[in-house]
Amino acid sequence: MAVPLNDLSGPEKAVLFLLSLDERVAAPIVNDLSIAELKKLREVAATMTQVRSGALDSVYADFAERSSSSVAVPKGGLPYLRRLTRDAHGDRAAAEAFDDGVRRAPSVFERLAAAPVEVLAGLLADEGDQLVAALLAQLDPKQAALVLQAMSTEREAAVLMRMSKMSDLPSEMLAEVAEAIVSELPENEQEEMVKVDGVKVAADILNSGGRDMSTQVLEQIEMQQPELARDMRLAMFTFIDLRHLDPRAMRTLLREVPTERLTIALKGATEELMTAIFAGLSERAANLIRDDLEVLGKVRKSEVDAARQEVVQVALRLEADGVLDLGRGGEE
Repeated sequence: MAVPLNDLSGPEKAVLFLLSLDERVAAPIVNDLSIAELKKLREVAATMTQVRSGALDSVYADFAERSSSSVAVPKGGLPYLRRLTRDAHGDRAAAEAFDDGVRRAPSVFERLAAAPVEVLAGLLADEGDQLVAALLAQLDPKQAALVLQAMSTEREAAVLMRMSKMSDLPSEMLAEVAEAIVSELPENEQEEMVKVDGVKVAADILNSGGRDMSTQVLEQIEMQQPELARDMRLAMFTFIDLRHLDPRAMRTLLREVPTERLTIALKGATEELMTAIFAGLSERAANLIRDDLEVLGKVRKSEVDAARQEVVQVALRLEADGVLDLGRGGEE
């Protein structure tokens, strides 16, 4: 059944208008719509089957009338203008144009980060673990670690477990949560997603909190989710971090690592890392590995990553046993 002309809703008129445009004209308009607006248009388009003859002429007339009586202002203000500049001239030009001498009001998260640690910890004490994890993920890892240390070890573990499962967080939701904490919310732009590597953020916080904190929290997590505890330990110390070991510690580590696995792990490694690792080997052993690397040929990335993870797991085991110091005390 055709929809009466006068009964067309705003979204129905928008769908009809967009579908009548050339794709090159419609694309910039769609690009400026929020996800919520696009979902609404999708729902409307899915139910529209036919409209009465002359509906499109009426939609155009309505658009022309509204345009003539309104002043069109691109939404988004300064961020919108900055995005246009970046798209036209690149990131460097946008930074030069907008970051030089332009005083920017602090964001809600910056104001949250500026709060004293003990005050912030008190504000979050009665909030849910998921909410606390979402907020702390936006802070500097060192400050987040201090806030967590003001809580019980059980609470720390619960928050970090929640954080490690995060991937995408709605920025509008986070701003509303922060508003409840700081009682002031800046003008929000359209809804967008903030990318969060939950395990990595949680690992950075544990590294910043020092060994005592990380040991106690990881023990709590391991009792509940052993695989998550393993992933967080691996994120706290990576293969490239081996370059910070001194020759004595490196010798201790390499005694536990099979030469063939070490060789594969070193495929594509930086010269700095190889120099640090070879410092823990005899000159003859180092030369043999260099020779093996030259004739090794192509190795799948997944195999190299697996070998590197094996080396890291050995290092973490030796650290847990008190045999090796990986230098992760949370100090600068």
